[in-house]
Amino acid sequence: MYNESQREKAIRLYIKYGLRAAPVIRELGYPNRHSLKNWYNSFMENNEEIIISHSRKPKYTETQRKEAVDFYLNHGKSISFTVKSLGYPCRSVLSDWILEDVKDHKPSVLKGENPVQYTEEEKKEAALDAAIRDESMAKISEKTKASATSLYNWKKKYISDELDHLIQNDRQNNNDDETDKLKEEILSLKKDIYRLKMEKDILEQAAELIKKDQGIDINALTNREKAIIINALRNHYPLKKLLKILSMSKSSYYYQQSTKDKYTDIRTKIKEIFQSSYQSYGYRRIKKALENDGIIISEKVVRRLMKETGLAVLAVKRKKFCSYMGEISPAVPNIIKRNFKADRPNEKLLTDITEFHIKNDKVYLSPMIDCFDGYVKSWTIGLSPNASLVNTMLKDTIAKLHENEKPIIHSDRGAHYRWPEWIRLMEENSLIRSMSKKGCSPDNSACEGFFGRLKNEFYYHRDWRNTSVEDFIKQLNDYIIWYNSKRIKSSLGYKSPIDYRRSGTMSRFRTT
Repeated sequence: MYNESQREKAIRLYIKYGLRAAPVIRELGYPNRHSLKNWYNSFMENNEEIIISHSRKPKYTETQRKEAVDFYLNHGKSISFTVKSLGYPCRSVLSDWILEDVKDHKPSVLKGENPVQYTEEEKKEAALDAAIRDESMAKISEKTKASATSLYNWKKKYISDELDHLIQNDRQNNNDDETDKLKEEILSLKKDIYRLKMEKDILEQAAELIKKDQGIDINALTNREKAIIINALRNHYPLKKLLKILSMSKSSYYYQQSTKDKYTDIRTKIKEIFQSSYQSYGYRRIKKALENDGIIISEKVVRRLMKETGLAVLAVKRKKFCSYMGEISPAVPNIIKRNFKADRPNEKLLTDITEFHIKNDKVYLSPMIDCFDGYVKSWTIGLSPNASLVNTMLKDTIAKLHENEKPIIHSDRGAHYRWPEWIRLMEENSLIRSMSKKGCSPDNSACEGFFGRLKNEFYYHRDWRNTSVEDFIKQLNDYIIWYNSKRIKSSLGYKSPIDYRRSGTMSRFRTT
């Protein structure tokens, strides 16, 4: 079948690959293992010297070969385990060694045969398990010590197509029943989640709208309160479900809807006053603003309506701007001494500088506050806290004074009020300087109070990210004008500073 040239070529490759048959057969495509070994033995007997001269030194010694084969025989006859444990040789080389050295032995890995012998009954039982498939094929294979291929072959041999079809149909029916049960459980759980979420939202609305504790029994609510909660949640849940959870009849709900709220117009008016006051008016000032419009209502009702409508004044305290730069010029005494009461306008004036952050810029305000009624007599707004900012404000103040008015002008110890130009303007106009102690903000608390009201009412709690610096300055200027002309103060008998000065009853009140 094979000529001498083919045989010699196969033998030389066999010697080259260290007497390993597998690479020779892969390369040449012939012959089988036994033929190649017989060719080699016959060739060695007749041409030993020639073969040895062309052969290469084996990769593994005879000792290593014997050790690997012995390890294989003594440790479960597993080629994979032997290779992993010893670290040599490859699987095909070890297979060749075993075939050559162990008589009447064929490794299971090479022939695909299972070393475990099974009876016909064991095979039938394993085939039935594989057909029923109550567990995965891997687990069945592990339990029976048979390969998946053997299990499928046994199933094909011992289980008829008709019986296999019946088993599969029964299995499918069981799966369908289990699927239906799971779907029912999932639907039930979804309903429970939906109901619990609805109850949670109802309790949250009870806490937010009608100021009830979230732990309250919802059945203890009045029909009016229930109707308020339902109206707040109708866009999220069906009316029928809300009525059921709140134990309220449909007729009772619609009766509450048809009953006119006598405070509807007042609620609208309160919202308008609150918004127009930069959201700074509490219930007392809103009550007075309503009275000024001819609406008489008690403080308790105003407070309740504001709570129901969600109107609340917010307040924030932030670190103030500091302009102290050291003792530039001699300080003057504190003449005011925290007595911010004045009997007439232009008797005591207060000033300071405050800072606003807008985007990546800063805006500075320098006002002059009259202690008599809190009136902002003059102010300047700029992008730098320089001498021009305060000196321009002082010149504007001086221009508004009468000839015989020489007020005390009180400030902190900031550098702006100790520079030569400020001192010169004060001395030329015979104005009296007064300064707080170093780092003592209460010494100028009336001016600090104005800054606090300004920022809480106008600056904080508003989004200025899309506002330009020019627009912010305009809005700040509008606020100060509103502060003087419209904003009512309890210390002025709920009048604005300008209205208070026009009223002729100025001496009856004083600012706080």
